[in-house]
Amino acid sequence: MSKNNIEWGRLVKKLSPYTIQKGLRYLKHYGLKEFWVRLNERFEPEEIPYEGWYAQYVPSQQRLDAQRRKHWKIQPKISVVVPAYKTPEEFLRQMMDSLRNQTYANWELCIANGSPEDQAMAAVLAEYSREDNRIRYENLKENLGIAENTNAAFQMATGEFVGLLDHDDLLAPNALYEIASVIEKNSQADVIYTDEDKVTTDLTEHFQPHLKPDFNLDLLRSNNYICHFCVVRRSIVEEIGGFRREFDGAQDYDFIFRCTEAAREVCHVPEILYHWRTHKASTADNPASKMYAFDAGRRAIEAHLQRSHVTGVVSHTKDLGFYQVEYPVQKEDLISIIIPNKDEKESLEKCLQSIWKKSTYKNYEILIIENNSTSQEIFDYYEELKKKENIRILTWKREFNYSAINNFGVQYARGEYLLFLNNDVEVITANWMERMLGNCQRKEVGAVGVKLYYPDNTIQHAGCVIGIGGIAGHMFVGMDRSRTGYLHKASIQQDLSAVTAACMMMKREAFAKTGGFTEALSVAFNDVDLCLKVGREGYLIVYEPHVELYHYESKSRGAEDSEAKIRRFQGEIEYMRSHWIDILKKGDPCYNKNLSLTKWNYSLRPIDQGK
Repeated sequence: MSKNNIEWGRLVKKLSPYTIQKGLRYLKHYGLKEFWVRLNERFEPEEIPYEGWYAQYVPSQQRLDAQRRKHWKIQPKISVVVPAYKTPEEFLRQMMDSLRNQTYANWELCIANGSPEDQAMAAVLAEYSREDNRIRYENLKENLGIAENTNAAFQMATGEFVGLLDHDDLLAPNALYEIASVIEKNSQADVIYTDEDKVTTDLTEHFQPHLKPDFNLDLLRSNNYICHFCVVRRSIVEEIGGFRREFDGAQDYDFIFRCTEAAREVCHVPEILYHWRTHKASTADNPASKMYAFDAGRRAIEAHLQRSHVTGVVSHTKDLGFYQVEYPVQKEDLISIIIPNKDEKESLEKCLQSIWKKSTYKNYEILIIENNSTSQEIFDYYEELKKKENIRILTWKREFNYSAINNFGVQYARGEYLLFLNNDVEVITANWMERMLGNCQRKEVGAVGVKLYYPDNTIQHAGCVIGIGGIAGHMFVGMDRSRTGYLHKASIQQDLSAVTAACMMMKREAFAKTGGFTEALSVAFNDVDLCLKVGREGYLIVYEPHVELYHYESKSRGAEDSEAKIRRFQGEIEYMRSHWIDILKKGDPCYNKNLSLTKWNYSLRPIDQGK
């Protein structure tokens, strides 16, 4: 059988009447063009099929048995709270069995039953409660809604920590063990969350793994990526007052915001420990079915911003459940745009024309750093430019060194915000400077990067990940501009460890604290190194995909084929390895250890590499 026939067979197998019905809803919501893009993404074959990968990933029985024998120095009691309502008996039993199969023993299960008239549920709850005194339940007088039902379960909890579990979902057998291990090592841990996947109703197939980064403020403002499994110190839950019914539909999103705001430390366990069951009534598998939930999510972000004393405009994206926050400019500070240039009159002119044509922000200056040009054409163009306001031509007479050239330009820049720009880019977005400046003016942000496209409308840059290709690499390179990638990460705002300086805005104070670009890195990795230094100073690096530019860099830069170039490149690699060995060994906190370091598209890392 041909590969195409096999793939078609898989597609037909997926096309149940429910899938077809769901597809029609998506078509109505997205329109034909966007629907077609998502259809292709949905059925695109995985580079490493998750089902087979997961079968290798799950811990062995030997490993689980060893966990049960562990001697704990600290053994906190973890209360798993469940709001239950008309739960099918099979799902209820499977959920409770997943607790009884835990390798960590000091837990309790607190179930608030919002359907006391359901005799079958009552019988199953009574049965399990008799068999295991760690399982407790309370029959509520009536269904109070998911928020108040959860609060009732919170009231039952006696543990030092509480974890949230939906009534039809499952925990991996090592879930509480991994959570307790974090608590044992870190006394400041107030919120702990894990990775998750989805599982079919009959539990026959695991799919759509959600492999998360460590705590990521701007990603959380774009999507409730923390979601499941989330465990919170009970004193925090009591301090914030539990769930709020006015956020029903996104009550967990609102809850997570308030918990993380109050937490001393938010810790991430990069293991798949929660299995989210999807079935026909699930919002997770039918995102257009409960618009009120997504509106509640938007309001949860708005409430979080208000508590954080941050001004931002929150709106839905085309992908429901994913949001964008636009931060308005607080003060029209001067932006210094720094553009190194050697010859390249045509490229520079296209770049400058796009700035003048597209920019709606007016308070900026342009510094062109001339570096050893030879053509009369470019010098004639410089003479034309000198007649314009707010543009200066500076000359760097020494050999090419990207870092030194930009450091030189900064010495002459007057702005409080530095916008490093390549001469081979073209601005697409009209309010590009406002978008970048609004983010960069936030006190916690040190730098802002953007989304870049090749001329053929494929992605050239959607953020950088440390470790990709050995040192660092761009994400989603070559992916069609119309696509959004793994969990829409190409198209949502998030914090990253690095972005490219082909278009990057930075606070002058952040730049100064780091000492600027490292001049030992004359060509490669200088922007990555600078971003890592900015991050080390405590600032965030924000990826803002709503600012878009073309980057006319060739997809194939050419080989480093001369002896001098090879020596230089090897020296820059060695510099990065020696200065940033910790993050290279531990992994990028904005990525996930189970994701590939040889691919750019968030594909799975083979088990023999990742375990």
